Formats: sequence, structure tokens, C-alpha cells
Amino acid sequence: MVAYLAPLLFVLAFVAMSIRILPEYQRGVVFFLGRFQAVKGPGLIIVIPGIQQMVRVDLRIITLDVPSQDVISQDNVTVRVNAVLYFRVVDSAKAIIQVEDYYNATSQLSQTTLRSVLGKHDLDEMLSERDRLNKDIQEIIDAQTDSWGIKVTNVEIKHVDLNETMIRAIARQAEAERERRAKVIHAEGELQASQKLVEAADVISTNPSALQLRYLQTMNDMSQKSSSTLFFPFPFDLSEAFKTIGKKNKE
Repeated sequence: MVAYLAPLLFVLAFVAMSIRILPEYQRGVVFFLGRFQAVKGPGLIIVIPGIQQMVRVDLRIITLDVPSQDVISQDNVTVRVNAVLYFRVVDSAKAIIQVEDYYNATSQLSQTTLRSVLGKHDLDEMLSERDRLNKDIQEIIDAQTDSWGIKVTNVEIKHVDLNETMIRAIARQAEAERERRAKVIHAEGELQASQKLVEAADVISTNPSALQLRYLQTMNDMSQKSSSTLFFPFPFDLSEAFKTIGKKNKE
């Protein structure tokens, strides 16, 4: 029994060591005597110990937190920027064969790309055009990681940190911009009011009765207020008569 039991245990141990079970989100890159053989999985696969080696690769989307980077903008402003990167493995064989550590390589590439891309833009663009910058960074990283079997799905800039001096300068700039807009709006209002006054003067000049009615309306408005001053309307026809008499006397 001992003579049969030892080989049986050896066979069972060998079979147990050969069995691999891969879930749906993993693939196994199998090498035969050091040479690439195939990508297997998911499910049950057999790997011969000592002859074949298998490396597991996760196909799920990986969230990579890009550490804060010191960036000098095009207008010579130093800021600290961090971002988050989302990528996944689309070619398991390339991810294992073409690069030693695809996670670390993608992390280093994202840091250098973040600095180089943001360094070509002004501070105002970093703060107001994040969507465009996110797309530019994503396209550059995705193009360089394509040979590694990596697909970068999204890049998001999380924070753009400024020092206190720059924050105060931006606040002063915003206040000056608001004052400028207020002055422009006030000037536009004055211009529109002057245009309306000119139009009203043209209408009144063509009809003297309209000027008389406006004169009476103004006196009526003034009479509504408590005042000790009395106003008496002076007919415009009578003023015209005085002008005519004065003209004849002058002649």
C-alpha cells in the first residue's frame, strides 16, 4: 500500500499545482520554457509546473492617483497640480512583454506629461479650460501607452493649488474686472439715455404744444412735494408775442 500511495500522492500534488482558476476579469499570460505561448482564461486552465509559467493580468479599469506636480505656467506662475488617471489593459501579452511594470510606467509617464502639457498654457487656461487640457493629456498618454497594450480612458485634473500671494492677486484682478464691467454698463446706459433725450427733443421741437404739455406735467410733479415755492405757468404763445415785439422794437 505504501508503494502505491506515494506515487498517487505525487500525482495528486502535481495536478493540484497545475490547476489555475482565473475569474472573468483576469487573463493568464503563459510562457513555455521562457517563450511566450498564449493568453488563457478565464476559467480553469492547466499550467505544467517547471515547464510553463503564468502571469496574471487584471483587465478592470485601474484608478491611478497622479501625485502633485510643480508646474511653471507659460506666464511664469508656479502652481501645484494633481490629477487622476483611469486606464485598463487591452492586450495582456503586450502589458507583460513590452514593459517591465506597466502600472509604474504609466504613473511616471502621466506625471511627466502633466507637467509638459500644463507648462504650455497660462494660469487662466488652467483654471477655466480644464476639459480641453484633460483631453489633451489623455490623448498624449494614450498614444504613448498603446504599444504597451494600455488604453487610457480618462484623465481629470483635480486641484490647481496657488500660493497666498497669487490668490490675492487673482482676487484683485477679479475686482478690477467687475469694476470695469460696471463702468462699461453705466456708460452704455448714459449713451442710451442721451439718445432717447435727443429723440424726445426732436419730437418736441416739431410740435410746440408737446413742450407746453411737458412743462405743465413737470409743474404738476413738483406740486406733489411739500414746498413753499409757487410756480405759475407761462404760456408759450405769450412768450412768442414778446419775442415778436422785441424784434420789432430792435428793428
